[in-house]
Amino acid sequence: MENLENSADCKETVSPLNNSGSVMNSTEPHCDGKAMGFVLVHAGAGYHSESKAKEYKHVCKRACQKAVDRLRAGGLALEAVTAALIELEDSPFTNAGTGSNLNLSGEIECDASIMDGKSLNYGAVGALSGIKNPVLVARRLLSEAQKGKLSAGRIPPCFLVGRGAEQWAISHGIPVCLTDKMTTKFSLSAYKRNKRKMELAEQVETKRRRQSSGRGNDFGCLECVTDIMVEGEENNSACLDTVGAVVVDREGNVAAAVSSGGLAMKHPGRVGQAAHYGCGCWAENGRDVSLYSTAASTSGSGEHLIRTILARECSTAMQAENAHQALLEAMQNKFISSPFLAGEDCVLGGVIVLRCCTCGEAQNSEDIKALMVEFLWSHTTESMCVGYMSAQDSKARLAYLDFLLEQWQDSRWQSKVEFVDLERGANEVV
Repeated sequence: MENLENSADCKETVSPLNNSGSVMNSTEPHCDGKAMGFVLVHAGAGYHSESKAKEYKHVCKRACQKAVDRLRAGGLALEAVTAALIELEDSPFTNAGTGSNLNLSGEIECDASIMDGKSLNYGAVGALSGIKNPVLVARRLLSEAQKGKLSAGRIPPCFLVGRGAEQWAISHGIPVCLTDKMTTKFSLSAYKRNKRKMELAEQVETKRRRQSSGRGNDFGCLECVTDIMVEGEENNSACLDTVGAVVVDREGNVAAAVSSGGLAMKHPGRVGQAAHYGCGCWAENGRDVSLYSTAASTSGSGEHLIRTILARECSTAMQAENAHQALLEAMQNKFISSPFLAGEDCVLGGVIVLRCCTCGEAQNSEDIKALMVEFLWSHTTESMCVGYMSAQDSKARLAYLDFLLEQWQDSRWQSKVEFVDLERGANEVV
């Protein structure tokens, strides 16, 4: 195995960026029944409490195992990525499905989307309440769309929101789940704490306006209240947003999915990047042997990711010869320094990507299916938890990324690449 670590000058970097990746190669008989495929998952780019680091790692491992189980059973990429997302949504420690952030009204509204690289079909739900696994509704929307037009020539929906999405899910056999069942002690206590802080902030703002109009710029206790607003945020989940996965199966098909409970205390009806086309996830099989099949799943500040269409931008960048450099440049030019985010003080986001292609010597062979798979991840946030596993591995591997912002004040890139043989399984990064 060969390791490579690089640092290069970065100009006008608004936020720090951490990037890692691996290259996996495999040549196997096409019809020997041997399992083949790969999954890469993330539990969000944001802030992960150190006290819950073990839980984040465990859920990433379980999600990888669920996806690989489907691949080993002969399932395609779309089935495997759905299995991974269900596991991530069911964890009370992730901000997706069970345990999602509560909105201003104390309700859970989830966003999710999924894309199939083979058919290029896409399904998504936004501000969805009452469904335990939003990714199942997104997947069902995708599947129904593949069946063709509805009665009277109507075009089937690919993106539904709110009450309409819930009604559609129920009519297609997906069971309801009340908010109380999806709310955890942690998410409820966070909601109550945040609500008290908002009420306090509104009181201070009211006092500030009165004092400003009556006695110039005397803001009273505004500064000390600001300190209270950020105190004790060690277990804050507001910045931990979105889970996702990307998968490639033995046929070289790719799929991607993403799911999120959204920002804490968001306005009811708000839809984040997890549901938006090209923003939360992207998957596209190569149309010919000269192109890579690519898949991406994002996380972070939804509004930032929507305005930059980051999933598609990163996926498109993967057609470059040097995937590692291409991802660095995409994150810098299309996200951190994007003109669409001009004026933003802190650009927060993360992405996992993979690309694969049929190796040259096997492209014309009927008997050999040789795939090269490269996977990478990048984030500008404090931390990001990533897990990955091939169908040849006995267990999933993890990359738990955590760094302090002051370490990046010299405006330098830090990056790492690992080269791994798929037949021997992946080697642990961290």
